Amino acid sequence: MVESFINKIHQGDCLDLFKQLPDNSVDMTFADPPFNLKKGYKSYKDSLDLKKYLDWCERWILEMVRVTKPTGSIYLHNIPKWLTYYAGFLNEIADFKHWISWDAPTMPMGKTLQPNHYGILFYAKNAKTLKFYEVRYPHKRDRKTSYLSKDYGGKKAGLHPFGSLLSDVWTDIHRIKHNKYRDEHPCQLPVHLLERLILMSTDANDIVLDPFNGTGTTALAAKRLGRQFIGFELDQEYVEITKNKLTQEQANSKLGNCWVSFYLGKVITLRDCDWDELKEYFIIPSHPEEIDYTPIVLKTETNIISPPKIQKENQSLQLFDVQS
Repeated sequence: MVESFINKIHQGDCLDLFKQLPDNSVDMTFADPPFNLKKGYKSYKDSLDLKKYLDWCERWILEMVRVTKPTGSIYLHNIPKWLTYYAGFLNEIADFKHWISWDAPTMPMGKTLQPNHYGILFYAKNAKTLKFYEVRYPHKRDRKTSYLSKDYGGKKAGLHPFGSLLSDVWTDIHRIKHNKYRDEHPCQLPVHLLERLILMSTDANDIVLDPFNGTGTTALAAKRLGRQFIGFELDQEYVEITKNKLTQEQANSKLGNCWVSFYLGKVITLRDCDWDELKEYFIIPSHPEEIDYTPIVLKTETNIISPPKIQKENQSLQLFDVQS
């Protein structure tokens, strides 16, 4: 039954659509639900009574876990307040792995600590059978000098040429703040944020499901990385925006045979297990110590890599990724 849902965006209430999917049928689920903060959604009232909101959340969270395979991952994105409730629901039926802190400052809130991150809960359907890949991101550097921002205490000769293994605090991916890069949606996420999660938890052709599709960030990321996708969305206008973007997207976010995540022409996420194959596409300093002040860069020979193109469409910045 799941085959009829694959690579499509389905318009309707996610709780109704979930009922049509069998147990253990998708490889990864990701949800970025309404925050119940009076956001301007077109077809949803984002201001429910607390009990009604939490009861509703528990229902779709249970469905997410039900349809996820025993090897699969469950991700929930929201503000910390709601994630504390979500964790209570999930702890009864899944295995906690991480609370990812995504450094994404929001507007000042008055006489309190200023909010400076969103959270992403990461749960396994079954920790013993979980599919997971360690990923790396580029070393953080001073913008002007290119020197490493972190002091590695005399251990720089042993650094990985590309970058560090990812931790549970993400500071290198920024929110989409400028309206000219956004769709008409109040909570649009950057595509490369979803690409990172997908690379961590899936293989090519695996199925990624998003029950709150919005304008298609998860589906776009999945398609770029050669995965299959399922999207649920209540608002018909958002469905059409996603479909229009998907027609112009290709499964092309690769170097050689390896899937990677690009942003503005640079690789920002890759799997550690792919490095032996990927390193031939980079210019790497001959002496390890030079990594301290010399970022590795992609080779530019036309037989290895073609320049990325940036195209604006539907008021979003779409990056057509580098291909081998």
